[in-house]
Amino acid sequence: MKHTFVVSENYEEERIDHYLALLNSEITRSYLQKLIKAGEILVNGKPVKASYRVAADDVIDLNIPEMIAPDILPENIPLDILYEDEDLILINKPKGMVVHPAPGHYSGTLVNALMYHCGASLSGINGVMRPGIVHRIDRDTTGVIIACKNDRSHQVIAAQLKEHSITRRYYALVCGNLKEEEGTIDAPIGRHPTDRKRMAVNYDHGKPAITHYRVLERFGTYTWIECQLETGRTHQIRVHMAKLGHPLLGDEVYGGETRRNLIGQCLHAYVLGFVHPKTHAYMEFTAPLPEYFKKLITNI
Repeated sequence: MKHTFVVSENYEEERIDHYLALLNSEITRSYLQKLIKAGEILVNGKPVKASYRVAADDVIDLNIPEMIAPDILPENIPLDILYEDEDLILINKPKGMVVHPAPGHYSGTLVNALMYHCGASLSGINGVMRPGIVHRIDRDTTGVIIACKNDRSHQVIAAQLKEHSITRRYYALVCGNLKEEEGTIDAPIGRHPTDRKRMAVNYDHGKPAITHYRVLERFGTYTWIECQLETGRTHQIRVHMAKLGHPLLGDEVYGGETRRNLIGQCLHAYVLGFVHPKTHAYMEFTAPLPEYFKKLITNI
């Protein structure tokens, strides 16, 4: 896939790998550096080094070679099914399960399990790596996630996600004692400027992100909160709460405290509500709190 960029004055003197990473949030700088070495990135028709500093009006040609997708195989992995019909399936995802295959995780994912359970009845809009997947939640986030069994349903649910009409409420345990009983965090989120594996509040290159929260119970050094998403950016609740100075318990990536036998952030997608693509009726599903979360609340 080929892309062409013309550098504006705002980006003068940026390293070319950093510049392209800012404009293509899904591509890591390390991968861009490999493309530069392979001659897949040209500036004004000529190859350059990764240390090249861009100038205004530089014409950059970026060629991303077609990736050969590995075979993704069905696997007989038990699923906690909250609801299923001929158009949709809603799953209560356990902690530690990756939603879709990616480098390092080509098996044991929710997609592998859905392929076994649903057979060929999954939407194909997101390609062979993500059949049926309309949205995702992090590996260590538990709770309700929806998958679509045909392209029409996928398009309808994706449109609701885009216009922010889907109800998404989460439970979270955060570090510290929040000052307010409720509030709204309105801060754009984009890739971290130096660590491409993390997200961050990014006022220059981020996308709008809004999280509403309210306190459910206070434990002194920790607070149990409910978050409602108005947008759905990657790591949104984790980034927003860290920005507020109250990272999620267990979230080492964004500065949260760790506890014995706790793996990953304490975050649970407990409500998902949407308009059914065929019946047009509003439906809402709840995933019960996982045992690890209940134990933390009881023993804090």
